[in-house]
Amino acid sequence: MLPTTDVPWGLRAIGWFWTKCTNQRRFNRLAWYKGGILALTYMAYTCYHMTRKPISVVKNVLSQDCSKLVPPPDMDPNTTNHNWCDWAPFDTADASALLGTLDSAFLFAYAGAMFLSGFVAERVNLRYFLALGMIFSGISCYLFGVARPYEIHSLWYFVLVQAIGGVFQTSGWPGVVTVVGNWFGNGKRGLIFGIWNSHTSLGNILGTIIAAEFVETDWGLSFMVPGAIMGVVGFILFLFLAPNPADVGFVTPEPMRYRQIDAINSSDEGSPINDGSANCAGDDRVVHRNATRLQCVEQNNGGEAILRTETSPMLAVNRKPHVPGEKTPIGFIGALRIPGVIEYSLCLFFAKLVSYTFLYWLPLYISASTKFSARLSADLSTLFDIGGIAGAITAGLLSDWSGMSAVTCAAMLSLAVPMLFVYDYIGSVSVGLNITLLLLAGILVNGPYALITTAVSAELGMHPSLEGNSRALATVAAIIDGTGSIGAAVGPLLAGLVSNWAGWHNVFYMLMASDVIALLFLSRLVYREYKSYAQRRRAV
Repeated sequence: MLPTTDVPWGLRAIGWFWTKCTNQRRFNRLAWYKGGILALTYMAYTCYHMTRKPISVVKNVLSQDCSKLVPPPDMDPNTTNHNWCDWAPFDTADASALLGTLDSAFLFAYAGAMFLSGFVAERVNLRYFLALGMIFSGISCYLFGVARPYEIHSLWYFVLVQAIGGVFQTSGWPGVVTVVGNWFGNGKRGLIFGIWNSHTSLGNILGTIIAAEFVETDWGLSFMVPGAIMGVVGFILFLFLAPNPADVGFVTPEPMRYRQIDAINSSDEGSPINDGSANCAGDDRVVHRNATRLQCVEQNNGGEAILRTETSPMLAVNRKPHVPGEKTPIGFIGALRIPGVIEYSLCLFFAKLVSYTFLYWLPLYISASTKFSARLSADLSTLFDIGGIAGAITAGLLSDWSGMSAVTCAAMLSLAVPMLFVYDYIGSVSVGLNITLLLLAGILVNGPYALITTAVSAELGMHPSLEGNSRALATVAAIIDGTGSIGAAVGPLLAGLVSNWAGWHNVFYMLMASDVIALLFLSRLVYREYKSYAQRRRAV
């Protein structure tokens, strides 16, 4: 299979080196490309979360009175106006509510734009989409930090920068999930996505560490450094990312189209696996076995297998000739009709509400409930994200082993409720107990969230009812994550208001109630999975 004409420049250079300077027999090119895709998308989404995290760290100094804190040791005592901690307009009694407004500006813009982002992602070249999204996201993060050296104190400036950043950040999730879905099949998808999804927690950790390094001396750098890093990584993606195997001469493991024949196997319907004798008679195509499905690959006049995808420049995809029977991008309503999309979307609304409340408010909560410094509170908050890495991998393993994603999510959500209660009441007793409970909370809170946004989204995006239309994946991922992002916007906003007026205990009661509601939305899917499991057991 021939590569397309839109091969990224960096891959062209690597391809030349590969051909001229290596013994190709020693290398599995497909494995190397898959490894590169995982590395690039992992690095990309790590940067997306890295630039979201600084605001939660900087809250500790933006809203505090300098007279109550010890200034940095390198501060010139002869200078009076340093603005190194409190910063107008966040130096008032309602600072928590104002900072919550910044979170909401970012997250509501993110949630609203996410639905449009999935629609666009299906119709453009994902290399351009991701690269430009990362570069402009980095610029918006950088602009927030610029407020310090340029003495910007306008609330509307911060709100606008946050909202713009939220819009550009929507390029991330539909883009990376679709790219990984294009390159990897169904086998062990929960484990692959579970390990790969640790980029979310790693990004939070790196963002916290970088922001904490500057928070007590120059908080502007807490934003400017992550923003610059993200812009550089975005340019690297532009040079090296191949969104689809067809871009570099491979047949995608999840075909762009399937012929509707009874060989298609579904765990829901129990259809038999085809013996390979079927064919694609009537249209010049040849059958290729791919897992439990039959792939009909178009042939050109020379008999060479080709498979078209969105590989032309960014908006040129609409100019390619129509192929009879070719799948088109799915619409919003069509995606909602896929079984399970609505339930998982609503579940993620509340699961992400909990996760993002921790993301944006945990450093401030630790500082408020203990006597730890702003920097130590930020460092301790990374333990929640370290637990999140373990939770994502655990959820993926359990989902692969059991074949029951809804049951896996429900079990972890059930355990998360008492864990949040315990952490709220005894987490501040000692540093060791705080560390242990944060790790456990991270596992149980982030596990279901990670599983739904990765393996479950990919599975629903290639549901048998779509007849192999893998171009639905970006829309499905955007709907699920977009609905979850509305919850992510609501959670930090409510946390800021509730903590200011009713105290942190009530914030945790809100989070526990959210996990219970998320569990209820999964109840029908849990029942269906148990019923299917019982039928399989009886059949054995």
